[in-house]
Amino acid sequence: MRVCLLASGSRGNSALVEADGCRLLIDAGLSGIETERRLSTIGLRCEDLHGILVTHEHHDHVGGIGPLARRYDLPVHLDYQTHASLPKLGKIRDLHHFTAGETFSFRDLSISSFSTTHDAVNPVGFTINSSEGKIGFATDLGMTTRLVVQQLKECRVLVLEANHDEQMLQDGPYPWDLKQRIRSRHGHLSNNESCLLLEEVCWSGLEAIFLAHLSEENNCPTLAAETFRNVLNDCGLTSEIIVGRQSQASLCFDVKTIMVS
Repeated sequence: MRVCLLASGSRGNSALVEADGCRLLIDAGLSGIETERRLSTIGLRCEDLHGILVTHEHHDHVGGIGPLARRYDLPVHLDYQTHASLPKLGKIRDLHHFTAGETFSFRDLSISSFSTTHDAVNPVGFTINSSEGKIGFATDLGMTTRLVVQQLKECRVLVLEANHDEQMLQDGPYPWDLKQRIRSRHGHLSNNESCLLLEEVCWSGLEAIFLAHLSEENNCPTLAAETFRNVLNDCGLTSEIIVGRQSQASLCFDVKTIMVS
């Protein structure tokens, strides 16, 4: 099992998840050419992909979906309402709809979608279950709900939003209305808010956490990582922390063995 953030931030988001011989992109907010370049840095090609999952319709998550799907004949899975909000997506031969909350199969994987709170028509997170364990993916959410907590329990790898430091956002250059949008229940989670979520889903089998969608203006990778490390220490865990970047692919986390409970 392998996870990597190809890009993470307000100018483009895409993650690679590999399990049971299946390679999926979660979101494709980079251009096709840039996606190819980022994949090459981790030893893969677009031809090695098997499909794309879509969380919501914002351009920084979907900008490259159409070109990638058409050029490499990739199946795309997205919510009905999300698809309806993308009139310029173009024709995709292998398009699959799901309803938020639905669990569906893809090759040997079981993929569960769950609703999140964000200023999109029907945003979702995902958990991906394989013979190698469970991966949880929850970015672009303005608040933590009981549903999100329940879905993210017992993951071996978590991808969590850590968008901003609350003080940096308050003192930063953004206009007031944008600050209010980010802080809102349909905006983005701060480091501290995301850590509260982590506290609720910590368990002994958690091996790695990816910190996603960090603001380049209102957060600091070192600060975010230290905040999460403190929570992990309090939980008695030594899980790896990997911070996603906008400009380059993150380190990959590889799970080499199947966990025995």
